Amino acid sequence: MAENILENLIMKRESKSYVDSLHAILTHTGQFQGSKVVLAGYTGMAFKLSVHRRLLPMSVTAYGQWGEAHRPGVDNLGIFTIWDGGRTRHSTFSYYQQDAVNWVRRSIDEGTGVIYWIPEFGVIHGYDDSDRIFYVQDGWSKEPQILLYDNFGLNFTGFWYCQVFGDQVRIPEQQMLLESLRLAIEDWDIPYRLLPDQNIASGKKAYDVWVEALRSRDFDETGAGYILESFCHSRTEIRMYLQGVRGIWNELDQACACYEQLGTLIDQMKGYMVQQENRRVLRPDTTEDLAQVLVKAKALEEQAIDYFRVISRKYPDRKRSTIPRWGAHSAR
Repeated sequence: MAENILENLIMKRESKSYVDSLHAILTHTGQFQGSKVVLAGYTGMAFKLSVHRRLLPMSVTAYGQWGEAHRPGVDNLGIFTIWDGGRTRHSTFSYYQQDAVNWVRRSIDEGTGVIYWIPEFGVIHGYDDSDRIFYVQDGWSKEPQILLYDNFGLNFTGFWYCQVFGDQVRIPEQQMLLESLRLAIEDWDIPYRLLPDQNIASGKKAYDVWVEALRSRDFDETGAGYILESFCHSRTEIRMYLQGVRGIWNELDQACACYEQLGTLIDQMKGYMVQQENRRVLRPDTTEDLAQVLVKAKALEEQAIDYFRVISRKYPDRKRSTIPRWGAHSAR
């Protein structure tokens, strides 16, 4: 019976859980050498914003159908990837589960960790066939979690997901930057990523839903704090990402200035949260103040996205202007 644990593959929670997982895996394989800020920017993950009408904590990871939501960002890095997932209630789940166990083990044998929905996202970095277990990092604890092969994919959310990575082709940095701006535009413009469900809004619409929830005072307190904390971090990531690429386009510098102004609002927003045990929660007397600041933040971000549009129009967009003969999706 085989055992294999990838040494020096360490995940640490600092950003969105998917970014933390992806950064741990790709820096371990040597396929990415930059910071998490740059990775969050190139993949477009920093720009993703989703908000449930009751500000539930799951909002932070409910930014789309995960495989399709993650693929464009990984594709922008030039990395081959395969994923699988779905609902554990489906009658065929046990067959997909066994297949996934096999290819996760194969990926570990090839020296590459695997992204896995715990929840939230984490990294499978080893296995032991004798005990039929995987070792999983959640980014919070120094000790790995133990996942039985037979329990692979099972969790309280009812969803399962895992993703493996392969070889890489080189993409010029300016091309990755341009595509990341286009991913940001897409995420801003699409109001609902999980249709037909319209309880979770994305992009520009997410701001409206967020403000409405705050003013109705009918929202989840834990979720309200988590969404705000995640928002402050991701918008700081965007600001730092754009500061690192100044001077390429004038419009990009102007967009960066918008996010720098947004940074001032973020400092305000952080003051609306207090530490309660091991979590950050929204102070109940600040809901209207936060709603007003979010309206200003939306206007600044919309202005920045408009600068992105100007840049995008300067260059041909082969990914979006050429429609395959089958339509928007290839035949299966």
